[in-house]
Amino acid sequence: MSFTETQSPSPIGNNIPEFTVAEISQSVRKTIELQFSCLKVRGEASGISTPKSGHIYFQLVQEMHKLDSVIWRSRAKSLAFVPIEGREYVATGKLTSYSGRSTYQLIIDKIEAAGEGELLARLERLKAKLESEGLFADKHKKPIPILPEVIGVVTSPGGAVIRDIQHVLRDRFPRHVLLWPAAVQGPQCSQEVAQAIRGFNLLDDHPSIPRPDLIIVARGGGSVEDLAGFSEEIVVRAAFESDIPLISAVGHETDWTLIDFASDLRAPTPSVAAEKAVPSRAEMTIKLSNFGSRMTSDLIGKVKQRRQRLHDLSRGLPRRETIFAMPSQRFDQTAQGLSSAMRHQTQSHRIKLAQIADRLQQPQIIQTSEKKVSIAAAKLNHRLIQGLIEANRKRLTTLYADLSRAHDSSWRERQQKILQLRRLLDSLSYTAVLRRGYAVVRNKGETVISTRDKARGAERLEIQFQDGHIDVKPVADGHSDFPN
Repeated sequence: MSFTETQSPSPIGNNIPEFTVAEISQSVRKTIELQFSCLKVRGEASGISTPKSGHIYFQLVQEMHKLDSVIWRSRAKSLAFVPIEGREYVATGKLTSYSGRSTYQLIIDKIEAAGEGELLARLERLKAKLESEGLFADKHKKPIPILPEVIGVVTSPGGAVIRDIQHVLRDRFPRHVLLWPAAVQGPQCSQEVAQAIRGFNLLDDHPSIPRPDLIIVARGGGSVEDLAGFSEEIVVRAAFESDIPLISAVGHETDWTLIDFASDLRAPTPSVAAEKAVPSRAEMTIKLSNFGSRMTSDLIGKVKQRRQRLHDLSRGLPRRETIFAMPSQRFDQTAQGLSSAMRHQTQSHRIKLAQIADRLQQPQIIQTSEKKVSIAAAKLNHRLIQGLIEANRKRLTTLYADLSRAHDSSWRERQQKILQLRRLLDSLSYTAVLRRGYAVVRNKGETVISTRDKARGAERLEIQFQDGHIDVKPVADGHSDFPN
Protein backbone atom coordinates (compact mmCIF):
# COMPACT_ATOMS: atom_id res chain seq x y z
CA MET A 1 0.00 0.00 0.00
CA SER A 2 1.29 3.50 -0.84
CA PHE A 3 0.16 7.04 -0.43
CA THR A 4 -1.92 8.48 -3.30
CA GLU A 5 -3.83 11.67 -3.76
CA THR A 6 -7.18 9.89 -3.11
CA GLN A 7 -5.80 8.65 0.21
CA SER A 8 -4.55 12.02 1.32
CA PRO A 9 -5.92 13.24 4.64
CA SER A 10 -9.32 14.88 4.23
CA PRO A 11 -10.38 17.96 6.11
CA ILE A 12 -13.45 16.01 7.12
CA GLY A 13 -12.48 14.14 10.26
CA ASN A 14 -14.80 11.21 9.66
CA ASN A 15 -13.14 10.45 6.30
CA ILE A 16 -9.49 10.42 7.55
CA PRO A 17 -7.96 7.02 6.63
CA GLU A 18 -6.34 4.96 9.33
CA PHE A 19 -3.00 3.09 8.91
CA THR A 20 -0.94 0.82 11.08
CA VAL A 21 2.69 1.59 11.85
CA ALA A 22 3.77 -1.39 9.73
CA GLU A 23 1.71 -0.16 6.79
CA ILE A 24 3.29 3.26 7.02
CA SER A 25 6.81 1.76 7.22
CA GLN A 26 6.23 -0.58 4.26
CA SER A 27 4.65 2.16 2.16
CA VAL A 28 7.52 4.56 2.85
CA ARG A 29 10.09 1.85 2.10
CA LYS A 30 8.46 0.92 -1.21
CA THR A 31 8.25 4.56 -2.24
CA ILE A 32 11.89 5.25 -1.42
CA GLU A 33 13.22 2.07 -3.07
CA LEU A 34 11.11 2.65 -6.17
CA GLN A 35 12.28 6.23 -6.52
CA PHE A 36 15.95 5.60 -5.58
CA SER A 37 16.59 2.01 -6.74
CA CYS A 38 20.01 2.85 -8.20
CA LEU A 39 21.95 6.03 -7.60
CA LYS A 40 25.37 7.50 -6.91
CA VAL A 41 25.99 9.67 -3.88
CA ARG A 42 29.06 11.87 -3.28
CA GLY A 43 30.12 12.79 0.25
CA GLU A 44 32.74 12.53 2.97
CA ALA A 45 32.90 9.40 5.11
CA SER A 46 32.17 10.01 8.78
CA GLY A 47 31.55 7.88 11.84
CA ILE A 48 32.98 4.68 10.34
CA SER A 49 32.17 1.54 12.33
CA THR A 50 33.34 -2.02 11.60
CA PRO A 51 31.71 -4.46 14.09
CA LYS A 52 32.53 -8.17 14.31
CA SER A 53 29.70 -8.97 11.91
CA GLY A 54 31.88 -7.71 9.04
CA HIS A 55 29.48 -5.00 7.94
CA ILE A 56 30.74 -1.42 7.56
CA TYR A 57 28.56 1.40 8.89
CA PHE A 58 29.22 5.09 8.29
CA GLN A 59 27.65 8.31 7.10
CA LEU A 60 28.13 10.29 3.93
CA VAL A 61 28.28 13.93 4.95
CA GLN A 62 28.00 17.18 2.99
CA GLU A 63 27.94 20.37 4.99
CA MET A 64 25.06 19.91 7.47
CA HIS A 65 23.46 16.97 5.67
CA LYS A 66 24.07 13.33 6.59
CA LEU A 67 23.10 10.07 4.92
CA ASP A 68 23.36 6.81 6.84
CA SER A 69 25.16 4.20 4.74
CA VAL A 70 26.03 0.54 5.10
CA ILE A 71 28.24 -1.95 3.20
CA TRP A 72 27.18 -5.52 3.88
CA ARG A 73 29.90 -8.06 4.71
CA SER A 74 29.55 -9.88 1.37
CA ARG A 75 30.39 -6.65 -0.45
CA ALA A 76 32.99 -5.46 2.04
CA LYS A 77 35.22 -8.49 1.33
CA SER A 78 35.60 -7.52 -2.33
CA LEU A 79 36.33 -3.82 -1.79
CA ALA A 80 39.72 -2.52 -2.93
CA PHE A 81 39.97 -0.42 0.22
CA VAL A 82 38.20 0.42 3.45
CA PRO A 83 36.66 3.90 3.64
CA ILE A 84 38.77 6.31 5.65
CA GLU A 85 37.39 8.98 7.95
CA GLY A 86 37.18 12.43 6.36
CA ARG A 87 37.81 11.38 2.75
CA GLU A 88 35.39 12.02 -0.07
CA TYR A 89 33.90 9.06 -1.92
CA VAL A 90 31.33 8.30 -4.60
CA ALA A 91 29.05 5.46 -3.41
CA THR A 92 26.82 3.45 -5.78
CA GLY A 93 23.81 1.61 -4.40
CA LYS A 94 20.12 1.94 -3.53
CA LEU A 95 18.19 3.89 -0.91
CA THR A 96 15.95 2.09 1.54
CA SER A 97 14.35 2.76 4.88
CA TYR A 98 15.16 1.24 8.23
CA SER A 99 11.83 0.80 9.98
CA GLY A 100 13.49 0.05 13.30
CA ARG A 101 14.43 3.68 13.64
CA SER A 102 12.15 5.37 11.12
CA THR A 103 15.21 6.40 9.12
CA TYR A 104 16.45 5.78 5.63
CA GLN A 105 19.93 4.58 4.59
CA LEU A 106 22.05 3.90 1.54
CA ILE A 107 22.88 0.25 0.79
CA ILE A 108 26.25 0.51 -0.98
CA ASP A 109 27.30 -1.96 -3.69
CA LYS A 110 30.37 -0.09 -4.87
CA ILE A 111 32.47 2.74 -3.45
CA GLU A 112 35.37 4.58 -4.97
CA ALA A 113 37.43 7.64 -4.20
CA ALA A 114 35.90 10.87 -5.41
CA GLY A 115 38.14 11.16 -8.43
CA GLU A 116 41.49 9.50 -9.05
CA GLY A 117 43.23 12.81 -8.58
CA GLU A 118 42.44 12.90 -4.87
CA LEU A 119 43.86 9.40 -4.35
CA LEU A 120 46.99 10.22 -6.32
CA ALA A 121 47.42 13.40 -4.31
CA ARG A 122 47.25 11.37 -1.11
CA LEU A 123 49.83 8.94 -2.47
CA GLU A 124 52.11 11.82 -3.43
CA ARG A 125 51.90 13.23 0.09
CA LEU A 126 52.70 9.82 1.60
CA LYS A 127 55.53 9.34 -0.88
CA ALA A 128 57.06 12.69 0.05
CA LYS A 129 56.84 11.81 3.75
CA LEU A 130 58.50 8.41 3.36
CA GLU A 131 61.11 9.76 0.99
CA SER A 132 62.09 12.42 3.51
CA GLU A 133 62.70 9.61 6.02
CA GLY A 134 65.16 7.95 3.61
CA LEU A 135 63.08 4.84 2.85
CA PHE A 136 63.64 5.23 -0.89
CA ALA A 137 67.39 6.04 -0.82
CA ASP A 138 69.61 3.99 -3.14
CA LYS A 139 72.16 3.39 -0.39
CA HIS A 140 69.67 1.08 1.33
CA LYS A 141 69.11 -1.08 -1.77
CA LYS A 142 70.39 -4.65 -1.33
CA PRO A 143 71.91 -6.56 -4.26
CA ILE A 144 69.79 -9.28 -5.83
CA PRO A 145 71.47 -12.72 -5.46
CA ILE A 146 72.79 -14.18 -8.70
CA LEU A 147 71.25 -17.61 -8.18
CA PRO A 148 68.92 -17.82 -5.15
CA GLU A 149 68.22 -21.30 -3.81
CA VAL A 150 64.78 -20.45 -2.39
CA ILE A 151 62.42 -17.73 -3.70
CA GLY A 152 59.52 -16.49 -1.58
CA VAL A 153 56.47 -15.20 -3.48
CA VAL A 154 53.78 -13.01 -1.89
CA THR A 155 50.61 -13.08 -4.00
CA SER A 156 47.14 -14.58 -4.31
CA PRO A 157 47.29 -18.39 -4.53
CA GLY A 158 44.38 -18.57 -6.97
CA GLY A 159 45.57 -16.03 -9.53
CA ALA A 160 47.57 -16.41 -12.72
CA VAL A 161 50.55 -14.55 -11.21
CA ILE A 162 52.01 -17.50 -9.33
CA ARG A 163 51.59 -19.76 -12.37
CA ASP A 164 53.39 -17.24 -14.60
CA ILE A 165 56.28 -16.97 -12.13
CA GLN A 166 56.64 -20.75 -11.82
CA HIS A 167 56.50 -21.16 -15.60
CA VAL A 168 59.30 -18.62 -16.15
CA LEU A 169 61.44 -20.20 -13.41
CA ARG A 170 61.02 -23.67 -14.95
CA ASP A 171 62.14 -22.36 -18.34
CA ARG A 172 65.10 -20.35 -17.10
CA PHE A 173 66.46 -22.06 -13.97
CA PRO A 174 64.17 -24.15 -11.71
CA ARG A 175 64.28 -23.00 -8.08
CA HIS A 176 62.46 -23.91 -4.87
CA VAL A 177 59.44 -21.56 -4.52
CA LEU A 178 57.65 -20.74 -1.25
CA LEU A 179 54.21 -19.15 -1.67
CA TRP A 180 52.84 -16.97 1.13
CA PRO A 181 49.14 -16.42 0.30
CA ALA A 182 47.94 -12.85 0.68
CA ALA A 183 45.04 -10.75 -0.52
CA VAL A 184 46.17 -8.53 -3.39
CA GLN A 185 43.07 -6.34 -3.33
CA GLY A 186 40.60 -5.15 -0.76
CA PRO A 187 40.75 -4.01 2.85
CA GLN A 188 42.97 -6.92 3.99
CA CYS A 189 45.58 -6.47 1.26
CA SER A 190 48.04 -4.15 2.98
CA GLN A 191 47.93 -6.00 6.30
CA GLU A 192 48.44 -9.46 4.77
CA VAL A 193 51.21 -8.35 2.38
CA ALA A 194 53.13 -6.70 5.23
CA GLN A 195 52.70 -9.80 7.40
CA ALA A 196 53.96 -12.02 4.57
CA ILE A 197 57.13 -9.94 4.07
CA ARG A 198 57.89 -9.93 7.79
CA GLY A 199 57.01 -13.63 8.07
CA PHE A 200 59.56 -14.63 5.43
CA ASN A 201 62.23 -12.67 7.33
CA LEU A 202 61.42 -14.59 10.54
CA LEU A 203 61.93 -18.06 9.01
CA ASP A 204 65.48 -18.24 10.40
CA ASP A 205 64.15 -19.90 13.51
CA HIS A 206 61.86 -22.37 11.70
CA PRO A 207 63.27 -25.94 11.72
CA SER A 208 61.59 -27.29 8.56
CA ILE A 209 60.86 -24.34 6.24
CA PRO A 210 63.90 -22.77 4.55
CA ARG A 211 64.36 -19.01 4.65
CA PRO A 212 64.08 -17.45 1.16
CA ASP A 213 67.10 -15.85 -0.45
CA LEU A 214 64.80 -13.53 -2.42
CA ILE A 215 61.21 -12.25 -2.06
CA ILE A 216 58.89 -11.35 -4.96
CA VAL A 217 55.76 -9.32 -4.17
CA ALA A 218 53.54 -9.67 -7.23
CA ARG A 219 50.09 -8.78 -8.54
CA GLY A 220 48.49 -8.33 -11.96
CA GLY A 221 47.34 -5.02 -13.36
CA GLY A 222 44.43 -2.93 -12.10
CA SER A 223 43.19 0.56 -11.39
CA VAL A 224 44.79 2.94 -8.92
CA GLU A 225 42.16 1.94 -6.38
CA ASP A 226 42.84 -1.78 -6.97
CA LEU A 227 46.56 -1.29 -6.36
CA ALA A 228 46.11 1.07 -3.42
CA GLY A 229 46.90 -1.67 -0.86
CA PHE A 230 50.52 -1.83 -2.08
CA SER A 231 50.96 1.89 -1.44
CA GLU A 232 49.96 1.77 2.22
CA GLU A 233 52.59 2.86 4.72
CA ILE A 234 52.61 -0.49 6.53
CA VAL A 235 53.59 -2.30 3.30
CA VAL A 236 56.27 0.22 2.36
CA ARG A 237 57.89 0.02 5.79
CA ALA A 238 57.81 -3.79 5.76
CA ALA A 239 59.59 -3.80 2.38
CA PHE A 240 62.21 -1.31 3.62
CA GLU A 241 62.89 -3.28 6.83
CA SER A 242 63.24 -6.62 5.03
CA ASP A 243 66.69 -8.19 5.42
CA ILE A 244 65.94 -10.38 2.40
CA PRO A 245 66.31 -8.67 -1.02
CA LEU A 246 62.86 -7.86 -2.42
CA ILE A 247 61.56 -7.46 -5.99
CA SER A 248 58.24 -5.65 -6.47
CA ALA A 249 56.11 -6.62 -9.48
CA VAL A 250 52.76 -4.96 -8.92
CA GLY A 251 50.52 -4.13 -11.87
CA HIS A 252 51.65 -3.51 -15.43
CA GLU A 253 54.61 -1.55 -16.73
CA THR A 254 52.79 1.80 -16.54
CA ASP A 255 51.43 1.20 -13.02
CA TRP A 256 53.31 2.31 -9.94
CA THR A 257 52.89 1.86 -6.22
CA LEU A 258 54.91 3.05 -3.25
CA ILE A 259 56.34 -0.45 -2.62
CA ASP A 260 58.20 -0.03 -5.93
CA PHE A 261 60.29 2.77 -4.42
CA ALA A 262 61.11 0.87 -1.22
CA SER A 263 61.93 -2.46 -2.90
CA ASP A 264 65.46 -3.38 -3.94
CA LEU A 265 64.38 -3.89 -7.56
CA ARG A 266 61.20 -3.03 -9.46
CA ALA A 267 59.94 -5.27 -12.26
CA PRO A 268 57.20 -4.11 -14.69
CA THR A 269 55.35 -7.47 -14.54
CA PRO A 270 55.47 -10.66 -12.43
CA SER A 271 56.97 -12.58 -15.38
CA VAL A 272 59.80 -10.06 -15.69
CA ALA A 273 60.37 -10.34 -11.93
CA ALA A 274 60.94 -14.08 -12.35
CA GLU A 275 63.35 -13.38 -15.21
CA LYS A 276 65.31 -10.95 -13.05
CA ALA A 277 65.34 -13.39 -10.13
CA VAL A 278 67.32 -16.15 -11.87
CA PRO A 279 69.70 -16.27 -14.83
CA SER A 280 69.08 -18.32 -17.96
CA ARG A 281 70.62 -21.76 -17.63
CA ALA A 282 71.25 -21.93 -21.39
CA GLU A 283 73.05 -18.57 -21.37
CA MET A 284 75.13 -19.64 -18.37
CA THR A 285 76.08 -22.87 -20.16
CA ILE A 286 77.28 -20.90 -23.20
CA LYS A 287 79.24 -18.50 -21.01
CA LEU A 288 80.86 -21.35 -19.09
CA SER A 289 81.79 -23.03 -22.36
CA ASN A 290 83.39 -19.81 -23.59
CA PHE A 291 85.22 -19.41 -20.29
CA GLY A 292 86.47 -23.00 -20.58
CA SER A 293 87.79 -22.40 -24.11
CA ARG A 294 89.51 -19.21 -23.04
CA MET A 295 90.96 -20.95 -19.99
CA THR A 296 92.32 -23.80 -22.12
CA SER A 297 93.83 -21.37 -24.62
CA ASP A 298 95.40 -19.28 -21.87
CA LEU A 299 96.66 -22.40 -20.11
CA ILE A 300 98.33 -23.69 -23.26
CA GLY A 301 100.00 -20.31 -23.75
CA LYS A 302 101.17 -20.24 -20.14
CA VAL A 303 102.57 -23.77 -20.43
CA LYS A 304 104.50 -22.80 -23.54
CA GLN A 305 105.93 -19.77 -21.79
CA ARG A 306 106.91 -21.78 -18.70
CA ARG A 307 108.41 -24.52 -20.86
CA GLN A 308 110.58 -21.99 -22.71
CA ARG A 309 111.53 -20.38 -19.41
CA LEU A 310 112.51 -23.76 -17.95
CA HIS A 311 114.56 -24.50 -21.04
CA ASP A 312 116.34 -21.17 -20.69
CA LEU A 313 117.02 -21.77 -17.00
CA SER A 314 118.30 -25.29 -17.62
CA ARG A 315 120.84 -23.99 -20.10
CA GLY A 316 122.19 -21.68 -17.42
CA LEU A 317 122.86 -24.52 -14.97
CA PRO A 318 126.57 -25.54 -14.87
CA ARG A 319 127.61 -29.13 -15.67
CA ARG A 320 129.02 -31.36 -12.93
CA GLU A 321 132.38 -31.61 -14.70
CA THR A 322 132.54 -27.81 -14.74
CA ILE A 323 131.91 -27.63 -10.99
CA PHE A 324 134.80 -30.08 -10.23
CA ALA A 325 137.20 -28.74 -12.87
CA MET A 326 138.80 -25.97 -10.79
CA PRO A 327 139.14 -27.97 -7.53
CA SER A 328 140.68 -30.87 -9.48
CA GLN A 329 143.18 -28.55 -11.11
CA ARG A 330 144.14 -27.08 -7.74
CA PHE A 331 144.59 -30.62 -6.36
CA ASP A 332 146.92 -31.57 -9.22
CA GLN A 333 148.94 -28.39 -8.74
CA THR A 334 149.22 -29.05 -5.00
CA ALA A 335 150.38 -32.64 -5.59
CA GLN A 336 153.01 -31.52 -8.04
CA GLY A 337 154.22 -28.83 -5.65
CA LEU A 338 154.49 -31.40 -2.87
CA SER A 339 156.91 -33.59 -4.86
CA SER A 340 159.09 -30.60 -5.77
CA ALA A 341 159.13 -29.42 -2.16
CA MET A 342 160.21 -32.86 -0.93
CA ARG A 343 163.08 -32.98 -3.41
CA HIS A 344 164.10 -29.44 -2.52
CA GLN A 345 164.08 -30.17 1.21
CA THR A 346 166.18 -33.34 0.74
CA GLN A 347 168.78 -31.52 -1.34
CA SER A 348 168.96 -28.71 1.19
CA HIS A 349 169.62 -31.07 4.08
CA ARG A 350 172.31 -32.91 2.13
CA ILE A 351 174.15 -29.64 1.53
CA LYS A 352 173.99 -28.77 5.21
CA LEU A 353 175.33 -32.21 6.16
CA ALA A 354 178.21 -31.85 3.73
CA GLN A 355 179.17 -28.51 5.17
CA ILE A 356 179.17 -29.94 8.69
CA ALA A 357 181.33 -32.88 7.61
CA ASP A 358 184.01 -30.58 6.16
CA ARG A 359 184.56 -28.95 9.52
CA LEU A 360 185.59 -32.18 11.23
CA GLN A 361 189.49 -32.43 11.86
CA GLN A 362 190.17 -36.06 12.76
CA PRO A 363 189.54 -38.58 10.01
CA GLN A 364 188.34 -41.31 12.36
CA ILE A 365 186.18 -38.93 14.16
CA ILE A 366 185.21 -37.48 10.82
CA GLN A 367 184.31 -40.92 9.52
CA THR A 368 182.41 -41.71 12.67
CA SER A 369 180.81 -38.35 12.63
CA GLU A 370 179.99 -38.66 8.95
CA LYS A 371 178.38 -41.97 9.58
CA LYS A 372 176.40 -40.62 12.54
CA VAL A 373 175.50 -37.50 10.63
CA SER A 374 174.37 -39.57 7.70
CA ILE A 375 172.15 -41.64 9.97
CA ALA A 376 170.88 -38.52 11.74
CA ALA A 377 170.30 -36.81 8.42
CA ALA A 378 168.49 -39.83 7.10
CA LYS A 379 166.27 -39.92 10.18
CA LEU A 380 165.73 -36.18 9.97
CA ASN A 381 164.89 -36.38 6.30
CA HIS A 382 162.46 -39.21 7.00
CA ARG A 383 160.72 -37.25 9.76
CA LEU A 384 160.58 -34.12 7.61
CA ILE A 385 159.19 -36.02 4.65
CA GLN A 386 156.64 -37.78 6.86
CA GLY A 387 155.64 -34.42 8.39
CA LEU A 388 155.24 -32.79 4.98
CA ILE A 389 153.29 -35.74 3.66
CA GLU A 390 151.02 -35.72 6.74
CA ALA A 391 150.52 -31.95 6.56
CA ASN A 392 149.67 -32.06 2.87
CA ARG A 393 147.38 -35.06 3.42
CA LYS A 394 145.46 -33.10 6.07
CA ARG A 395 145.30 -30.09 3.81
CA LEU A 396 144.07 -32.22 0.94
CA THR A 397 141.50 -33.86 3.22
CA THR A 398 140.25 -30.44 4.33
CA LEU A 399 140.14 -29.16 0.75
CA TYR A 400 138.28 -32.26 -0.40
CA ALA A 401 135.77 -31.99 2.46
CA ASP A 402 135.17 -28.30 1.67
CA LEU A 403 134.86 -29.12 -2.01
CA SER A 404 132.38 -31.93 -1.31
CA ARG A 405 130.26 -29.74 0.94
CA ALA A 406 130.26 -26.94 -1.61
CA HIS A 407 129.37 -29.36 -4.38
CA ASP A 408 126.59 -31.01 -2.34
CA SER A 409 125.11 -27.64 -1.32
CA SER A 410 125.21 -26.33 -4.87
CA TRP A 411 123.78 -29.57 -6.19
CA ARG A 412 120.91 -29.55 -3.66
CA GLU A 413 120.10 -25.93 -4.50
CA ARG A 414 120.03 -26.76 -8.20
CA GLN A 415 117.88 -29.84 -7.58
CA GLN A 416 115.46 -27.82 -5.40
CA LYS A 417 115.20 -25.13 -8.09
CA ILE A 418 114.55 -27.73 -10.77
CA LEU A 419 111.95 -29.44 -8.52
CA GLN A 420 110.15 -26.13 -7.98
CA LEU A 421 110.18 -25.41 -11.69
CA ARG A 422 108.91 -28.92 -12.39
CA ARG A 423 106.04 -28.49 -9.91
CA LEU A 424 105.17 -25.13 -11.47
CA LEU A 425 105.23 -26.74 -14.90
CA ASP A 426 102.98 -29.59 -13.69
CA SER A 427 100.48 -27.15 -12.14
CA LEU A 428 100.28 -25.14 -15.37
CA SER A 429 100.48 -28.08 -17.74
CA TYR A 430 97.44 -28.87 -19.80
CA THR A 431 98.00 -32.57 -18.98
CA ALA A 432 96.48 -31.88 -15.56
CA VAL A 433 93.37 -30.70 -17.37
CA LEU A 434 93.40 -33.89 -19.45
CA ARG A 435 93.32 -35.99 -16.25
CA ARG A 436 89.99 -34.33 -15.34
CA GLY A 437 88.32 -35.68 -18.47
CA TYR A 438 89.15 -33.00 -21.06
CA ALA A 439 90.83 -33.55 -24.41
CA VAL A 440 92.90 -31.42 -26.80
CA VAL A 441 92.02 -31.44 -30.51
CA ARG A 442 94.72 -30.51 -33.03
CA ASN A 443 94.81 -30.50 -36.82
CA LYS A 444 97.50 -31.93 -39.04
CA GLY A 445 99.70 -28.91 -38.41
CA GLU A 446 99.44 -29.43 -34.62
CA THR A 447 97.32 -26.29 -34.27
CA VAL A 448 94.71 -26.43 -31.50
CA ILE A 449 91.13 -26.64 -32.84
CA SER A 450 88.64 -24.78 -30.60
CA THR A 451 85.49 -24.56 -32.79
CA ARG A 452 83.30 -27.02 -34.61
CA ASP A 453 83.64 -25.21 -37.97
CA LYS A 454 87.43 -25.41 -37.86
CA ALA A 455 87.18 -29.12 -37.06
CA ARG A 456 84.96 -29.72 -40.09
CA GLY A 457 87.45 -27.98 -42.37
CA ALA A 458 90.42 -30.10 -41.28
CA GLU A 459 91.54 -33.17 -43.21
CA ARG A 460 92.70 -35.11 -40.20
CA LEU A 461 92.36 -34.47 -36.49
CA GLU A 462 94.43 -35.65 -33.56
CA ILE A 463 92.62 -35.97 -30.20
CA GLN A 464 94.93 -36.16 -27.20
CA PHE A 465 93.67 -37.83 -24.01
CA GLN A 466 95.35 -38.43 -20.67
CA ASP A 467 96.83 -41.79 -21.75
CA GLY A 468 97.59 -41.05 -25.39
CA HIS A 469 96.08 -39.75 -28.62
CA ILE A 470 94.13 -41.00 -31.61
CA ASP A 471 93.76 -39.77 -35.17
CA VAL A 472 90.27 -39.18 -36.56
CA LYS A 473 88.82 -37.95 -39.82
CA PRO A 474 85.90 -35.46 -39.73
CA VAL A 475 82.86 -36.27 -41.87
CA ALA A 476 80.05 -34.05 -43.21
CA ASP A 477 77.40 -34.85 -40.58
CA GLY A 478 79.51 -33.53 -37.74
CA HIS A 479 80.68 -36.98 -36.44
CA SER A 480 84.17 -38.35 -36.66
CA ASP A 481 85.36 -41.56 -38.27
CA PHE A 482 87.29 -43.20 -35.41
CA PRO A 483 89.83 -45.87 -36.39
CA ASN A 484 89.44 -49.40 -35.03
